[in-house]
Amino acid sequence: MPALKRISFEFFPPRDEDGLARLERVRARLDAAGPEFYSVTYGAGGSTRDRTRDLVLAIHAEGRTVAPHLSIGSDAPDAVNDLLDAYRDAGVRHIVALRGDIPSGMGNRSEVYYANELVARIRKHSGDHFHVHVAAYPEVHPDARSPETDLAYFVDKVAAGADEAITQYFYNADAYFDFVNRCEQAGVKVPVVPGVMPITNYANLVRFSDGCGAEIPRWIRKRLEHLQDDPPGLQAFGLDVVTDLCERLIAGGIPGMHIYSMNQSKVPLALLDRLGHPLAERN
Repeated sequence: MPALKRISFEFFPPRDEDGLARLERVRARLDAAGPEFYSVTYGAGGSTRDRTRDLVLAIHAEGRTVAPHLSIGSDAPDAVNDLLDAYRDAGVRHIVALRGDIPSGMGNRSEVYYANELVARIRKHSGDHFHVHVAAYPEVHPDARSPETDLAYFVDKVAAGADEAITQYFYNADAYFDFVNRCEQAGVKVPVVPGVMPITNYANLVRFSDGCGAEIPRWIRKRLEHLQDDPPGLQAFGLDVVTDLCERLIAGGIPGMHIYSMNQSKVPLALLDRLGHPLAERN
């Protein structure tokens, strides 16, 4: 099996000091995998704006490469520019540009915009300073009218200046390879990095998946449902499922792997160990 050369991990900003301390320990352990960068999520409508910014700047100050999410589908342009300036001035060089979830009650306010517009704004304001990542949806964005329109939106994001894409998680490797093939046919040249979600909890995975449109194949969902009161059994089965998925992806020549860590290190590191990814001595 080919070596997996590029790894990255996603975090979400903790709510309190205890959570921050736990995440610092998680980051120290995940450093063993030699990640290319850590990304930090941004809540709907900027609901975690300050915590995201503070965590990003703290990770960057520790000498780690960090990619803040910028997903403010309802904020004024000045809010975008202020964050871009703060990150640029600190020396941050990556941005994950997303439409993001629009907070309830926003309706059709005129300042709601989409990821391709955000990418264009980043390029207009900051030039080529940032390496811009965007989202891709191998199983089709839940708001898209069709696979064709979804692909067209993705092509627009790339044309606006995106450097590469990170996909929504999935458990069907064929969906990823089909999407990449259609991107190539559409002339898209940027890397499309698969996003991988380890399986550790049945209820959380079902809730996330139902909300974002990621499909859990019926046989997997039924096995997880049966194992939901057996956490060790569920995690063992989940690790088998995700390991098999990743082996297929790696064999197919993926450009890297972005792991949704859920602010945990044990299962992501166990997955990488199974895949033969070299791990340095852990702290």
